[in-house]
Amino acid sequence: MRFRDRSDAGRQLGSELEALDLLGSDTIVLGLPRGGVPVAAEVALIGGCAIDVMVVRKLGVPGHEEVAMGAIASGGFRVMNSEIVRTLAIDQGDIETVAARERIELERREIAYRGVAATPVLSDRPVVLVDDGIATGASMRVAVLAAREGGARSITVAVPVAPASAGIEFEGITDAFVAVATPSTFGAVGYWYEDFRQTTDDEVREALSLVDQRRQGGSDSGSIP
Repeated sequence: MRFRDRSDAGRQLGSELEALDLLGSDTIVLGLPRGGVPVAAEVALIGGCAIDVMVVRKLGVPGHEEVAMGAIASGGFRVMNSEIVRTLAIDQGDIETVAARERIELERREIAYRGVAATPVLSDRPVVLVDDGIATGASMRVAVLAAREGGARSITVAVPVAPASAGIEFEGITDAFVAVATPSTFGAVGYWYEDFRQTTDDEVREALSLVDQRRQGGSDSGSIP
């Protein structure tokens, strides 16, 4: 199966989460920017949940940035793929250089999406972490770590598509793992979408704003970008 776009994927994912009774009035849905936010917005609308962002940044292997050697999240959290670091003999200095660069972008995105608003309170709340898909899982693992440290009552990782092996990995560190599709032959996340164009900062802000407007009883017009 392929999803039409991130909004379509979010509606399908939200329906599955609702059927599993994993969305409630006290649940907060956290989208991983950028591409995870339009997906998360549809999930939040279906569940009538609050929405915010969980800003994470992949740490790409120097010279091969598409390969994740780890990831960082707000609050100083970091996870590393020790196998990749060991196999590629990546120097600690190179790791710190990449991490410092990505922290700058992480902080920029925090301001761009949340402005001066305080980070959401996760303590004793069910948290649903949403992305548009999982490949290596590094970004989502650090998001789980950050949510756990934030005191979340429960943590659900929810994505439209992930490798078949992802369920085993995330069921061991979360309370629930939900994926609409878990193909045995995965490839890349973008393959499972007809429209996988890059999400912009403006579209992230628009999606967050639209969910908040609808929850507060505002206009029901418009659609998630």
